[in-house]
Amino acid sequence: MRKVDRRTIEDGVPSIALMENAAHRVVEEMVREFDPIDRQSIVILCGKGNNGGDGLAIARLLHEYNVGRIRVVLAADPSEYTGDAAENLKRIVELGIHPVFDVPAKLRERREVNVVVDALLGTGLKGPPTGRTAELIAASREFPQAKIVAVDLPSGLGGGGDCVRADITVTFTAPKVEHYLAPGAEEHVGRLVVTQIGSPPWLIPGGLEVSSPDDFRHLFRPRKRDAHKGDFGHVLVVGGAPGKSGAAAMAGLAALRAGTGLVTVACSDSSRLAPELMSEPLESFSLERMTVLAVGPGLGERRELTAKLMQDATVPMVIDADGLNAIAGTDFQGRGLQTILTPHPGEMARLLGVERVSEDDRLNVARAFAKDRNVCLVLKGYRTLIALPDGNVWINTSGSPAMATGGTGDILTGMIAGMIAQFPSQIDTAVRAAVWLHGRAGHLGAEELTEQCLIATDLLHYLPKAIREIA
Repeated sequence: MRKVDRRTIEDGVPSIALMENAAHRVVEEMVREFDPIDRQSIVILCGKGNNGGDGLAIARLLHEYNVGRIRVVLAADPSEYTGDAAENLKRIVELGIHPVFDVPAKLRERREVNVVVDALLGTGLKGPPTGRTAELIAASREFPQAKIVAVDLPSGLGGGGDCVRADITVTFTAPKVEHYLAPGAEEHVGRLVVTQIGSPPWLIPGGLEVSSPDDFRHLFRPRKRDAHKGDFGHVLVVGGAPGKSGAAAMAGLAALRAGTGLVTVACSDSSRLAPELMSEPLESFSLERMTVLAVGPGLGERRELTAKLMQDATVPMVIDADGLNAIAGTDFQGRGLQTILTPHPGEMARLLGVERVSEDDRLNVARAFAKDRNVCLVLKGYRTLIALPDGNVWINTSGSPAMATGGTGDILTGMIAGMIAQFPSQIDTAVRAAVWLHGRAGHLGAEELTEQCLIATDLLHYLPKAIREIA
């Protein structure tokens, strides 16, 4: 974003104009949220960089709205403010707004402050906040009745230390990676508002998007009245070695529940399969007439079988669990969107041949792996990432910690296979739909059953409700 700002300035938009526009967007949101704005008691925490300059401009604009109770708290001595921030500091002093260097104790004691504006750090943070800035971040929590509005980013987010917990974050031009992938982002960002301040849209880098139900709503239009099961594909699930047949059974049932027409499960014990599922022996099954393969749930160590399937398959192939372990350490290459891998962090580390994948590096790892191995990679976890072979990455925001229980990955494998079977010409969209619905079903289930009581097959019970929300 610093590059976008720089190029915007080079194209003739003064930096002070960008700061002014940013301040207007924040104040507009505050006026909508805290009506009547002139009756609010507002504290603005200002760092010494551009984010602080935004905060100082916000103070001036609020003064124009006749807000009488504005306190500006600086994170540094006024002599340290330079450029546009210094200009805005000068302007508010001329208006009679005199900044202070500490949050007045009497304000905290009276609990009269009802809005705090966080304009301390923005996007320039490297490492945990320190010194005066860290003190003001801590002070932002000393107003338990106040709503916190963060300018661009909650200060400290992504730095590995203390962080402002915002109720509303107003950001500019486009969402930032930290809004979604920084540890604790969901709890600290609050409601995210994306506004425009004058940067041309063609300057915004592509390749990273947030998955939205609007992207795949069309997949759930009513079916044709004369439709039959053959119209919706035939999934073959390969897994369920002795003692692990439940994994394959769950994947098969999930494929059916996701809407595929036919499902066959190749496993060692078919007695645990739902009556709607067909079965074949794990040792001798046919790929004939299958339109999607799902390989790995409960498969056990069968490297040769997995390698053969990857070689022989001419239809989309979803690989999970033991299927991933079977190809770890090999130089396999996928068939683009036809090869979908769904690792959790441990499996991803094994695929890469490393001890662990850093949370801070998930995005880069997912993108590089999908491009290098020519696969569609679904890197599971908090904010699951869907990385495509062309380098584009989608962030999934649905889910719940209740889903940290055995079998939910098998359900996802089946759902992905089931969605692809119905929409083989829209594989990337089908994958994103399955991942989002999987997470949403988990969230809905946790609301009713609690985070502790949800189990994997409960997801299939709440899947219809998740679909109705977007259909």
